[in-house]
This record gives sequence, C-alpha cells and structure tokens, in this order.
Amino acid sequence: MPKEFIQPEAVAKPVGYTHVVRASGTSVYVAGQVALDAGGKLVGAGDLRAQTQQAFENLRRSLEAGGARFADLVKLTIFVVDYKPEHRLIVADVRNRFVAEAQPPASTLVGVQALALPELMIEVEGIAVIDS
Repeated sequence: MPKEFIQPEAVAKPVGYTHVVRASGTSVYVAGQVALDAGGKLVGAGDLRAQTQQAFENLRRSLEAGGARFADLVKLTIFVVDYKPEHRLIVADVRNRFVAEAQPPASTLVGVQALALPELMIEVEGIAVIDS
C-alpha cells in the first residue's frame, strides 16, 4: 500500500505538514538528531538556523543509513529550546528544503526548556516508511 496523505475536511488545512499519514511497509525510526558534526563538534553555536540545517542533514544521513529518504518520512517531531513564534519561520525555511512540499509528513513542533547538552537549540526526530 502506498503512503496516503490525508487532510481531514473538518480540520483547518495546515501549512508545511499533513494531519494524517496512513502507510504500510518497513518502518524506520530515527532518534532525535542535533547539530553535532560527525566528530561530535557543535555546528552553529547560538545560531538556530545553522543548528537546524545540521540537524536536518543528520536526519537525512540517518534516514539513508536505514534505507529511507525524506520522501519516505511520515512523521517529524521538532523540539526547539526556549521556543518563540519567530523561530517557526526559521525552522520551516530549513525544513522545507528537505521535506516533500507536495506530501509533507505529519509534524509536531514543541518548545522545550532544554535538550541533552546546554548548547543545543534544536532536535529533530523522524519516522519513515519504506514501501514494501
């Protein structure tokens, strides 16, 4: 069964994500990705845009390691430290360069107090489904 991206008529149409994704196949679960490079060094200290870019690059690499692509992503969760409404535009701008615009995954953006390391500003996790 191919992935089905559903926008319920009784729910406000979202921008940049889908309310419901129905899929069957092989699931790929990717743990939260942060702005650390392959050597474990922080990328973009104090810069949400740079950290978001690195987190999404790490998510891309992790999806590929599991045999998936961004087009296979069905659920995306984004955690932003000390979230402010203006952060949404920064995160969306970077996210939109990675995620399929025609069929974006179901998504959640959450403001949090802190992440695992004090210098981290964002963490991105995803679930992909590879068609059988």
